[in-house]
Amino acid sequence: METIRILLADDHRLVRAGIRSLLEQMAGVEVLGEAEHGREVLRLLKTLQPDVVVMDISMAELNGLETTAYITQDYPQVRVLILSVHAAEPYVLQAVQAGAAGYLLKTAAREELEIAVRAVARSEIYLSPAVATHVTSNLRRLRDQQTRISGSALPAAPLRPSERELLQLITEGYTAKEIAVRLYISQKAVESRRARLMSRLGIEDLPGLVRYAMRVGVIAVES
Repeated sequence: METIRILLADDHRLVRAGIRSLLEQMAGVEVLGEAEHGREVLRLLKTLQPDVVVMDISMAELNGLETTAYITQDYPQVRVLILSVHAAEPYVLQAVQAGAAGYLLKTAAREELEIAVRAVARSEIYLSPAVATHVTSNLRRLRDQQTRISGSALPAAPLRPSERELLQLITEGYTAKEIAVRLYISQKAVESRRARLMSRLGIEDLPGLVRYAMRVGVIAVES
């Protein structure tokens, strides 16, 4: 049996420690490293070369959904298993659209975690029963519901990873100058990208961007 090499990403140290302990009890599973946010995941992927990334959604600066989209784009051989507290449809659907191979709730038992890890490592799809129906039967209903609530349709094509990253940074309160430093671009380029993003979404102000980001799972809605 080949060893399943895992990179673990969660912004809470104690949570990472607990998940790591569970993973290391599984035969043929090795945890190569840990990350506390998406940027660290992308940096570690260059050297660790894991088979599976077990990742939370709600992480600062670059969340799990955005990071998954980057992984799908740049590391197609790496499988992503989302491990989240969020069971709501927008999070599940955005994760699948970003390319996640699995979605597991943090309320799951250890046995289900192992089943999910081994399934995605075999290039299969694993969805917790509690969220599977969101993917199989509710895509159209969700889109119609979001259109009614917002008063405007979602963009014709999903946001690109770079657009999701910019949207998260803007709605988390970073200034154009701070965003420029994080993205290694000029402040003028940030302002230009922000204007194009708002034009594409048909949104004219920051509160509108925040509402949109919450609706599509770019930033978490605290319960």
